[in-house]
Amino acid sequence: MTKWHDFLEKDGKAPPWPYPIRYDQEREIETDVLVIGGGIAGCWAAISAARNGVRVALVEKGDTIRSGAGGPGCDHWCNAPANPLSNVDPDEWAQHMTDIMYPNGIGTQIQCRENYDTLLELEQIGGKIRDTDDEYKGAIGRDDKSKFMISPRYTRVHSYIPGTIKPKTFKSNPDQKLNNVVIRVWGTTFKPALKKECKRLGVEIFDRVMVTGLLTEGGVQGARVIGATGFSNRTGEFMVFKSKAAVLSTAGNYSLYMLNTELSGYNTFRSRNMTGDGVAMAWRAGAELTLMERTNPLMLGTGFKHTWYGGAGDASYENVPLVDANGKKLPWPTQGWADAGAMRPTPDVMEKIIKGVQTGEYALPFYGDFPGMPDIERKVTWNLMLGEESTTKNITHSYEEAGFNPDKHLLQNYNFIEGNSLPQWRNATGGGPVIDWDLKTTLDGLYVAGEQTFSYGDHSYAAATGRYAGRKAAAYSQQINVGKMSQEQVTLEKARIYAPIKRTDGVDWKELQAGIARTMQYFCSEYKTERLLKMGLDSLKDIEERHVPALYALDPHKLMRSIEDLSILTHGQIVLHASLARRASSQILNFFRIDYPEVDPPDWNKFVTVKLEKNKVKTGELPLNYWGDMKANYEAHNKDYEGVYKVK
Repeated sequence: MTKWHDFLEKDGKAPPWPYPIRYDQEREIETDVLVIGGGIAGCWAAISAARNGVRVALVEKGDTIRSGAGGPGCDHWCNAPANPLSNVDPDEWAQHMTDIMYPNGIGTQIQCRENYDTLLELEQIGGKIRDTDDEYKGAIGRDDKSKFMISPRYTRVHSYIPGTIKPKTFKSNPDQKLNNVVIRVWGTTFKPALKKECKRLGVEIFDRVMVTGLLTEGGVQGARVIGATGFSNRTGEFMVFKSKAAVLSTAGNYSLYMLNTELSGYNTFRSRNMTGDGVAMAWRAGAELTLMERTNPLMLGTGFKHTWYGGAGDASYENVPLVDANGKKLPWPTQGWADAGAMRPTPDVMEKIIKGVQTGEYALPFYGDFPGMPDIERKVTWNLMLGEESTTKNITHSYEEAGFNPDKHLLQNYNFIEGNSLPQWRNATGGGPVIDWDLKTTLDGLYVAGEQTFSYGDHSYAAATGRYAGRKAAAYSQQINVGKMSQEQVTLEKARIYAPIKRTDGVDWKELQAGIARTMQYFCSEYKTERLLKMGLDSLKDIEERHVPALYALDPHKLMRSIEDLSILTHGQIVLHASLARRASSQILNFFRIDYPEVDPPDWNKFVTVKLEKNKVKTGELPLNYWGDMKANYEAHNKDYEGVYKVK
C-alpha cells in the first residue's frame, strides 16, 4: 500500500526533521518524586510534592502549558461542597456521590473534602475563579459578595441512575435549598498558571517526552517502583528516571476502539495523547487493576457523530432552550435552575419527544434558541461556559468567524437527525489501578491521580487527587532510600522502544492502530460472549506476533505514535481479560454478556480485579465498599491536613 511518506520520498521533497536525532544517546535523571503525565492531575501532584520539600520531575508527552484533557480549559468546578455558598455537608455529599455502584469512594471523598482548598490555591497562583470584573453581574447564581458564579448543575439533590433523576434529602439540607456545589470558572487560565507555578517551585519539567515503562526494584514484576524509562519525541533520546516514588497521571484511553485522524476532528474531545500508557505500564509492572471491563459508547465528537451543537457535551450549553424547526419549544431540560440540574430528558419525556417527531408535532431539525434567552444568561453561556470549556472555545470562535451571532441566530442541534449512538465505537476509561487511602497502588512507591484512578472524574477531581497524591508520594519519598535498578530491565525496554526505528518499511502506526480498533469493535463491543472475547484475545495476539514485529517509524514523533499503539494493544488485552472475568451483565457498567444475561445479580455487585503475576493473568475481587467508612478513614489518613492551603 502506498503511503503519504512514499510520495514525499519519491519526489525528494521530504522535509528534514527539525531536531537533532539522538537515538544513540541515553540520559539519566535522579529525583525524589517522578510525576508521569503533565495534565491537570500531574501538575497538581508536582506542585504539591514540591511544596513538601522534595525534588520533583514532571514528564509530559506534549507541552505542559496546554496538555491533557483539561489543558484547553474548563467551565465547571464540580463537587465542591466545602465552598461557603454550599448548602450540603462535604462528607454527606461524598457519600451521596458514591450511592451508585462502582464508584471510587476514596477519590470522591478526597475531591469533596479538598477541591475547594485546591480551587483557592489555584486562585493564589493565577487562575481566575471569580467574576472580579463584574462582567456577569446580575446573572442567576452570581454571588455579589464572593463574586463566585454558582452553576445550575446539581442545583438540587439527585442520584443518577441511567435514565432517571431521583430526588434525595440531605440531613445537612432539610429545606431542599439549592445545593450550590458547582462553581463556574475561567478554566483557560488554569494550565498556564499551573506550569508557571511548577517552574517557580523548581519542578524539573520534561516536555515532549513519552514515558514507556516503570522500573521496579531488581527488575522484578510486582516489586517496588523505583523509576521509569522514556524518550524524547523530538530527538529520540532515551531517558532513565530514577526516583523514590512515582505518581502516575496519564488519564484514560480514548483511542482503543477508534482511529479517525482524517475525518473531522479525531475521536473525542479529549486529548489525543490519552492512549492508555499509564494503565499499560502499571499492568506490566504487576499492579492490580479494576473496572477494566467498563467501556461506554463514544458520545462526544467522534467525527462521525456530532454533539448537541458541536464541541463539548451537554453540560456547557447551560440554560439554552431547545425549539423545533418551527420555533416550538421542546420539553427538553435546560440543565438550569428550573430543571434541577438535569442534563438529559427522563425516559418518559424522551419518548414524548420521539413520538412528537414521528407524528409531526415537532419538526426536525431542532435548534438552540440563544436569542430567546435573557441577555445576561446568553452572555454567560456563550462567553463563560463555551468560551472556557476545552474544545468549544475554538468551535464558537469558528462559528463567529462564519457569521454566527448568538444574539440573533439559532444554532442547529444534531439530536435525532443522526440516529442513535454508535455502540461499536467506545471509550475505555474509568478503570485503573486499585488504590488505598494514600492513593497508592498495590505496588510500593507507585501512586495514581486523576482519571488514572478507577474513576471517570472531572477537572476538579483530577486537581484534588493530584494535589493529594503529590503530598503522599513526597512523604513516602522522605522515608525511603533509592532502590536498586536492574540494568537488564532498562536494556530490554530500550530494545523494545527502538525496534520500530530499525526498520524503514512494513506496518506504520495508523495501520496497526486501525487493526487493534477493529478487533475491539468486532469482539468486545455492545454485547459480549466468552467466544467473542476469546476470539478478540486471539486476534490481538496475532497482531502482537505478526504485525508488531513489522512496525516501523521514520522519526521520533512517529516512534511515539508507534509506542502508543503498543500501549493501546496492551490495554485492549486487559479489557478482554477483565471482560472474561466478569461473568454477569451490568447496567451501570454498560457491560452486557449474552451468555450471562442477568443484570447486576447481587453476587456480582463487586469489583473484579486483574493483574500480571509472573507474567500470568490473575483475577480477583474486592467488595464495593472496600475502603470502609469514608469520613473516618479520610480523617485517619490526613490528621495533619489544615484545610485551605496558604502559599508560602
